[in-house]
Amino acid sequence: MNHIAPGSGAGTPAHGGDFDAIVVGAGFSGMYLLHRLRDQLGLSVRVLEAADGVGGTWHWNRYPGARCDSESHSYCYYFSKDLLEEWEWSERYPTQPEILRYLNHVADRFDLRRDIALNTRVGSARFDEAANLWQVTTAEGRTLSAPFLVTAVGCLSAANVPKIPGLEDFAGQWYHTGEWPQEGVDFTGKRVGQIGTGSTGIQAVPVIAETAGHLWVFQRTANYSVPAHNAPLSPETKRWIREHRDEIHRVMTSNTNGHPFNIEDRSALEVSEEERQRLYEQAWAKGGLQFRATFRDLLTDKTANDTASEFLRAKIRSIVKDPRTATILSNIDHPYATKRPPIDSGYFEAFNRDNVTLVDLRAAPIERITPRGIKTKDAEYPLDIIVFATGFDALTGPLLRIDIRGRDGRSLREAWEAGPVNYLGLQVPGFPNMFTMTGPGSPSVLCNMPVAIEQHANWIADCITRMRAKGLKRIEARPEAAERWVRDVNAAAESTLLPEAGSSWYLGANVPGKPRVFMPYAGGMAHYRAICDEVARKDYEGFAVSA
Repeated sequence: MNHIAPGSGAGTPAHGGDFDAIVVGAGFSGMYLLHRLRDQLGLSVRVLEAADGVGGTWHWNRYPGARCDSESHSYCYYFSKDLLEEWEWSERYPTQPEILRYLNHVADRFDLRRDIALNTRVGSARFDEAANLWQVTTAEGRTLSAPFLVTAVGCLSAANVPKIPGLEDFAGQWYHTGEWPQEGVDFTGKRVGQIGTGSTGIQAVPVIAETAGHLWVFQRTANYSVPAHNAPLSPETKRWIREHRDEIHRVMTSNTNGHPFNIEDRSALEVSEEERQRLYEQAWAKGGLQFRATFRDLLTDKTANDTASEFLRAKIRSIVKDPRTATILSNIDHPYATKRPPIDSGYFEAFNRDNVTLVDLRAAPIERITPRGIKTKDAEYPLDIIVFATGFDALTGPLLRIDIRGRDGRSLREAWEAGPVNYLGLQVPGFPNMFTMTGPGSPSVLCNMPVAIEQHANWIADCITRMRAKGLKRIEARPEAAERWVRDVNAAAESTLLPEAGSSWYLGANVPGKPRVFMPYAGGMAHYRAICDEVARKDYEGFAVSA
């Protein structure tokens, strides 16, 4: 088999492997970890990336309307003050092209490309116990080895295309939003059907509707959404951000969700109805994810949540002019923010257009895709293009698409047959020296991702540093620690309303056959950070560390 040549880190490793560490994925996670391990620790590192460019999820998610739902001044790295000073965001919520430009700037700024192998998809990774090395094989059959393997594959990178009968017979074009063609798609005058109304679908509808001849939106699950009120950043706002960076970062790294705002310390049930309505209107006018921070108990008390849910349903009914369409859009079956809470730019307003029609799949499910379009129980819709805004096989999916095998040849798929079992979301028992960045069992998707990513990368880099300083070669999560952590993850979820959204991808419910397990850690980013720091302080309690 062919071998990929060693990289430009610390020369030839003494352990017999090609590198000190192999990282899978060159998005936010993989690029920062490369910088930490190579430039700050002096390790030899190779990053393997399936795409033809860096950027991870922002390389692939090029669909119409793709935009971040974290505010731009928080959706970036904070490890370098120089980087913060030299990059200036243009909008409150940056678009996919701007975020991708930022990540390419980071790759160039820190000379990361020389240790990133693009167009290199990982097919398998196997732990050689005798050599204490991970043997990683690419889809082309090349192999390389290192004692440490880090998966930085992203939480939302395995596209979920539903298995609807007849798709292969469709005479038109179809696309998934997570694998959008680089050249884009021309919807001008076309008959378009979009399946899915989660965060992605809510972003895509208004943009597709601008040029499509007609757009049919196939909705199975109605969703809440709060306006983003996106706008260019004014010179005054940019100056305020520059002057308050330290305070912004302190808030982001000390609160529950990693965003640059704190949840208000008041109950929705302790204020008068008039005051509550005023505060909701104020939050609606400001827009964005901060709406859910209006009261502290929206995710812990169903009665409190009902006040927000009804406010938002009333907003939908006030925006959408057709009463039947408004009823279908506001017939929401879960408490607000128990699924990923979308923000939008004109989503509900789009249904007031003459060229947009809502199709209620609860009333008439899709039976099949025909050569001409989509056939539901009640009708057939002639289409030129189908857009699948059906999300991802989240958190576990990207990892299970790689044939990962640990000690004794046991596969990760076998280890996770009943749901993901790991410790701190960082390691899986039976898979020594393999770290999972922002995977199941960590706050990940319940947090502003760059905050979670920097915490994970720093913890992993510090762990490897301390191991090397003490001459230790192997670290592996203990089974009993992982079992305890899974219980803690479940307990954290059960203390909130999050499990009440039975169709949520947080539970894997969007993928047929996937175990129904609440995957992210809902105990809050700051609390999680404290737990990880305490584990490290106690000489990696819960891990077996050896020479």
